[in-house]
Amino acid sequence: MKIGIIGAGNIGGNLTRRFTAVGHDVHVANSRGPRTLTALAEETGATPATIEDAVRGAEVVVVTIPLKAVPALPKGFLDAAADGVAVIDTGNYYPQQRDGRIDAIEDEGLTESRWTERQIGHPVVKVFNGTYAQDILDKPRPKGDARRVALPVAGDDAAAKQVVVQLLDEIGFDAVDAGGIDESWRQQPGTPVYGLASDAAAVRTALDAASPERTAQWRAV
Repeated sequence: MKIGIIGAGNIGGNLTRRFTAVGHDVHVANSRGPRTLTALAEETGATPATIEDAVRGAEVVVVTIPLKAVPALPKGFLDAAADGVAVIDTGNYYPQQRDGRIDAIEDEGLTESRWTERQIGHPVVKVFNGTYAQDILDKPRPKGDARRVALPVAGDDAAAKQVVVQLLDEIGFDAVDAGGIDESWRQQPGTPVYGLASDAAAVRTALDAASPERTAQWRAV
């Protein structure tokens, strides 16, 4: 299938590597333009693209850019995607470290991914946000392997979630349903599952142990 990846940083680059490795048609874009993606394209066989071209006809779109950059995405950029496109959000809110204060998250209590949905005008599936980029390359295991890592997957669209679960399986990971986007605080920074590389049982336990209260490190000062 065609997968459009917006953002070619550590997560976006390694997802490009894994998705192309299992045979998907990956088109990758960043804020600096296709010419800056030549090395990644030569390594993986992915197609460097503008955001608009990466998304056009895509059945899956991955948004993997800093949260503060999401409002700058082209308005209506998903309009040319395939019908029923599944949009993956890998983002995290780092108010002190990178993003600055986002009032709707701080004052309204929106989850990070609900805020992202409002910015882009489309439902998202939250996954990979607590995954170390190198783990995307180093941790894949065959289905049934006792060492297979599971990742939490949150979203309101059951069909989109199933597409994402299938993709995870293809690249060597299990999935744990983390509920809807309003429950995705369970996998935000500072929660027990954030950064966890373990099996489905451990991921479920970590999700259940999460608190909705942000710790001081993950709130705007």
